[in-house]
Amino acid sequence: MAYWLFKSEPNTWGWEDQMNKGAPEQWDGVRNYQARNNMRQMKIGELGFFYHSVNEKRIMGIVRVAAACHPDTTTDDKRWECVDVEAVEPLVTPVTLEQIKAEPALSEMVLVKNSRLSVQPVTETEWRLVCKMGGLEV
Repeated sequence: MAYWLFKSEPNTWGWEDQMNKGAPEQWDGVRNYQARNNMRQMKIGELGFFYHSVNEKRIMGIVRVAAACHPDTTTDDKRWECVDVEAVEPLVTPVTLEQIKAEPALSEMVLVKNSRLSVQPVTETEWRLVCKMGGLEV
């Protein structure tokens, strides 16, 4: 199984919005080729971190890919595609970017190396460590 990280501005679409949706929601509005290509690789059932960007900079919870990559319905431009995600569970304690950067074992994480990428891969080792930091058993 592959793991992912999805970044969102909390004032646009935050973790509470995702949790309250109660159903899958398309991860639309991505206009970066690398992020789009990451979504093209995703399989239904894979898990990802839901990350609040901008001022908060913290991982809030876990989402599951609920639909494979498909056209983004927010644009007529055929280049842009997205997956649908659904909330799985919140982290017991959100994990901040500062905490991630302070953990030597996470120094190669894409979030540390390329923090601007809105949809990014996470290794299994990184996944397990961040879950543990957030109070979840894996």
